[in-house]
Amino acid sequence: MDTDEPDTKLRKNLGTWDLIVFGVSVVIGAGIFTLAARTAGDMTGPSVSLAFVLAAIACGLAALCYAEFASTVPVAGSAYTYSYATFGEFIAWIIGWDLILEFAVAAAAVAKGWSIYLEQVFGLIGVELPTSFEFAGGLQFDWGAVLLVAVLCTLLALGTKLSARVSLVITLIKVFVVLLVIVVGLAYINTANYTPFIPPATEASASDTPPIEQSLLSLILGGETSTFGIFGLLAGASLVFFAFIGFDIVATTAEETRNPQKNAPRGILGSLAIVTVLYVAVALVVTGMVPYTDLATDESGTRSTLATAFAQHGINWAAAIIAVGALVGLTTVVMVLLLGQTRVLFAMSRDGLVPRGLAKTDPKRGTPTRATVLVGVVVLVAAGFFPADKLEEMVNVGTLFAFVLVSLGVIVLRRTRPDLPRGFRAPLVPLVPILAIIACLWLMLNLTALTWVRFIIWMAAGVVIYFLYGRTHSRLGQRAKAGEVAAGGEVPRGSE
Repeated sequence: MDTDEPDTKLRKNLGTWDLIVFGVSVVIGAGIFTLAARTAGDMTGPSVSLAFVLAAIACGLAALCYAEFASTVPVAGSAYTYSYATFGEFIAWIIGWDLILEFAVAAAAVAKGWSIYLEQVFGLIGVELPTSFEFAGGLQFDWGAVLLVAVLCTLLALGTKLSARVSLVITLIKVFVVLLVIVVGLAYINTANYTPFIPPATEASASDTPPIEQSLLSLILGGETSTFGIFGLLAGASLVFFAFIGFDIVATTAEETRNPQKNAPRGILGSLAIVTVLYVAVALVVTGMVPYTDLATDESGTRSTLATAFAQHGINWAAAIIAVGALVGLTTVVMVLLLGQTRVLFAMSRDGLVPRGLAKTDPKRGTPTRATVLVGVVVLVAAGFFPADKLEEMVNVGTLFAFVLVSLGVIVLRRTRPDLPRGFRAPLVPLVPILAIIACLWLMLNLTALTWVRFIIWMAAGVVIYFLYGRTHSRLGQRAKAGEVAAGGEVPRGSE
């Protein structure tokens, strides 16, 4: 009923192809353009391709669960809405607070990747112009990332959006760049670069990484380091998982889809399948072109990108195309992430868990302008002042936690509401959701202990905010006060 209120209603104008383009558009982004080479050089070596496979398996299992939910509860909000329908308000708030972490921080992290390529493009035209600089107390300010976020949020707030045709063109450019990496890079592969496929683990004494920045699993099992070796591969899988962030954003658009029961599952699974094949191929090519040690972050902190391997072989024209293509492509990634964040905040606001004024949509454009402005300010600060690697790990832990709850939700909803019409049914329930939960928890354990500390602090803050504000201001809470529903969420006797 809430989705039909005139003041908070979204338009239904998306089809299957729109969703696949949407998914591929956001998933092919900073994860592959900036993360693949750096992860190989700093953490996994040539086995980064295997890390992508491990991350894809976890995403694929979770995608089946997302597809069932998107076809069953086609309402804006993605995992937040699904958790509300399954577990109730408190768990929904927890996952909504978690999604704020995922989408907003992901937008900031990708904006920083965009900034790296902007600096490379400046270099191609002979202009040495760093996109970040250091000031007071060693604090870094990334003006390139801030500029991108400010422009995109202004466009979204005004209701200006890239048309489906322009989005398709930009997506084709990104796919072309990825295919270029694969086709041109094949001729420069030296199979000797694949040995050792999993480099031996770096000794703790040779690593500058403090224990709290090792993977949690490595600490639990007594591993000395999570740089290279098996622990490095597992930690790399947890990090390159960032490259798949985005397919779940397709689920946030279910309320704006003409036939969500069919289109949403096809969009989610189709986009995930396409990018997985491309990612593994790119990882194999890049690590075959140059030794993985040449892809490591240097002492000055300069990170490798896909263009690095081509530049080392003197293929400057290809490096230039990659840099320009990535710059154009990452623009839409940040835009879609910002859009996904505003839709989650919009759904939470419509339920009253955050101020309802944020759910107000513009009568002419049908967009939640206030929510867009708020998201823009938060992302702008994160993109401007926080390191990219810390942002990426925070995104991953938040997303994996969301995947766990969505997978668990499929099992619960199958038992509590078997009568609901499901346009798509995840196969082998409860086996597939259980495997998804195990895979996601496994990847979470391979993130750093420091990331877990930050995540726990973030979630604790969310619980405090819920009990101080959300619980009493939510629509469910207001109805309980008015006697419309009982405290447990059930309709009191005599009020049916």
